[in-house]
Amino acid sequence: MAYQQKLGLSTRLSQRLILTPSLQQAIKLLPLTTLELAEVLEQEVMENPLLEEVPQQEQLSADETAPEEPEKAEREDPLKEIDLEKFFEDYLDDRAERRTRSVSDVPEMPPIENTLTEQADLYDHLLWQLHMTVSDELTVEIAEAIIHNLDEDGMLRASLEEIANMGPFPLEEVEKALRVVQALDPPGVAARDLAECLRIQLRLLGLEGSPTDVMVRDYLKQLQNHQYAEIGRQMALSPEEVSHHLEIIRRLDPRPGLKYSPDRSTYIVPDVFVLKEGDDYKIVLNDDSLPKLRISPTYRRMLDVKEDGAEETRNYVKDKLRSALWLLKSVDQRQRTIYKVAESIVRHQRGFLDHGIAHLRPLVLRDVATDIGMHESTVSRVVANKYMHTPRGVYEMRFFFHSGITSTMGESVSSVTIKDRIRKMIEEEDPSRPLSDSRIAEILGAEGLPLARRTVAKYREELRIPPSNLRRSVH
Repeated sequence: MAYQQKLGLSTRLSQRLILTPSLQQAIKLLPLTTLELAEVLEQEVMENPLLEEVPQQEQLSADETAPEEPEKAEREDPLKEIDLEKFFEDYLDDRAERRTRSVSDVPEMPPIENTLTEQADLYDHLLWQLHMTVSDELTVEIAEAIIHNLDEDGMLRASLEEIANMGPFPLEEVEKALRVVQALDPPGVAARDLAECLRIQLRLLGLEGSPTDVMVRDYLKQLQNHQYAEIGRQMALSPEEVSHHLEIIRRLDPRPGLKYSPDRSTYIVPDVFVLKEGDDYKIVLNDDSLPKLRISPTYRRMLDVKEDGAEETRNYVKDKLRSALWLLKSVDQRQRTIYKVAESIVRHQRGFLDHGIAHLRPLVLRDVATDIGMHESTVSRVVANKYMHTPRGVYEMRFFFHSGITSTMGESVSSVTIKDRIRKMIEEEDPSRPLSDSRIAEILGAEGLPLARRTVAKYREELRIPPSNLRRSVH
């Protein structure tokens, strides 16, 4: 029997996620504080000759300079090969003026004693997210055990059986809690080995089951030994395709918890200022400590050189130009995202800003994410290590996110408000007859706040207040 082969052309539609340099840079810059971002920008200026800081005198006179006519600017601009307007068009809106107000307009800067802080470590960061996203008590308890068994790299060093024996907990519940922790920020946390760490990050990027995922799953040893040709042969990939997947893998973080392992106290500067203007609140981003960057006109003119032998220089300048534009775009996107999150927090916590901590509303990441149309993980990155200066004082942005309970009047009450009430009750108690946790629960219940004794004990411990038997004074 003879078979006849036919040659033909066919089309195939497929989707794949491309991690553009601007997207990678935006994700990297989002969790940074203003001071850390300033350090990154200064380093970029040193490494990229096309970036330069705008002189102070030019910044002051910029508003007085009339813009060029569009047609003239297009004729003279050597960057016309790159559509700058399109490059930034997704980030332009009518609120730019409010966003770019100078912090020098802020009437009261926080005193220096309010700027010394100890940065939250990996465990604080994970526990805060856990309590903001999970309500099931058993899952929370197991997840806390998992978090406390992570090393400084964010890797889980205890087996699931060991975690299960701590309760004891059902093994299937431990597996469920592990999936919850692995979905938290930073991506890749709570993995049991390097391959799982990288694959978690790929799954969150929508690349589960992709050739990149298969490469990590089945060929990690060959990757570590740089046996790329062998990987390409076994996976039937061209060198260009192998290079593409390698580039994605190189952008992953094999030690996701390391950046949340501080070993020193740091001085902080508020990233956001909330100003009371009449009956409204205005958001001002702290841009004053950031260098004002621009594309160097000296190097831009090199793109006009058409002489023989200048092509290599032009290519170098164009490469550095794209890198500079990606950075400027990423910084702009970061600032706008922080602004949106801060604006949403102010909308949700207007009662706190007007009347104080007793009016702090329960708020979780999902509320803000839904409000501004972004993912919860993006909101989590925005509020990490950021501070907000309000008329009520300087607070971590995470301070405004808390779980709560529903009172008998049908109102949602923040856990912070309840803790403040417990603290005041204990401060006013008779030292010879201190209030027990059960008695505090009864009083709160009479005030319309139904809390179990166990919950009162948990809040008291979080306030670092000893139990009643240790608070009793003997005269």
